[in-house]
Amino acid sequence: MHRYDNREHPLHRFLTRQGRLLRFGLVMAGLAILAGCANTTPPRDTAYTGFDQEGYESAWAINNDDPIGMLLAQKLRRGGRTASYPKAPAGDNTLLAGEALNYLGIRYRYGGDSPDTGFDCSGLVGYVAEQSLGLKLPRNAADMSRLGTPIARDDLQVGDLVFFNTMGRRFSHVGIYLGEDRFVHSPSAGGVVRIERMDMAYWSKRYNGARRIDTTLVASARVQN
Repeated sequence: MHRYDNREHPLHRFLTRQGRLLRFGLVMAGLAILAGCANTTPPRDTAYTGFDQEGYESAWAINNDDPIGMLLAQKLRRGGRTASYPKAPAGDNTLLAGEALNYLGIRYRYGGDSPDTGFDCSGLVGYVAEQSLGLKLPRNAADMSRLGTPIARDDLQVGDLVFFNTMGRRFSHVGIYLGEDRFVHSPSAGGVVRIERMDMAYWSKRYNGARRIDTTLVASARVQN
């Protein structure tokens, strides 16, 4: 007598497949929780789906009275560069912001800390600080938030570090303030280094504060170098 194997039944195969998909989904969700300093993706209407660096720069640089336009007009292009900090006056955090704009369009990568590998949020800020100021910052956003001088939002200046809660804990995301309520950062998986507005609802409600890099930290780093 042929014994019927219920594993051959279409319903059994369907449920087995759904179970596998569910387990895969749970694994991927777990990885997402562990990944990145900004794993919470902004709403689709606030996230860029593509990136045209030249067009983006042209749009900002039309008005020389715009501080971001000025930064874009003065910034050095990516590629074959050495650190610019020996020529930088101590504490000139405008250089920090200008250097960050060299990496617009570089893809996000968890754990990434160079243009070649991609950047996560703290990897971008750390790389930019070392290139522009010769300052080696801590590797994660929370530790960065303990450096420098706390700054009120109304007193923000170009080059200040701005922090957000994107993972259910304070100071879990960091970017660099550009002026006019805008900041540059490496956002989350699937994104690229970009400029966004801090007064957007997503970022405004997650804002945790700002720090200004202390000139003594920069001077000390240069002495050690």
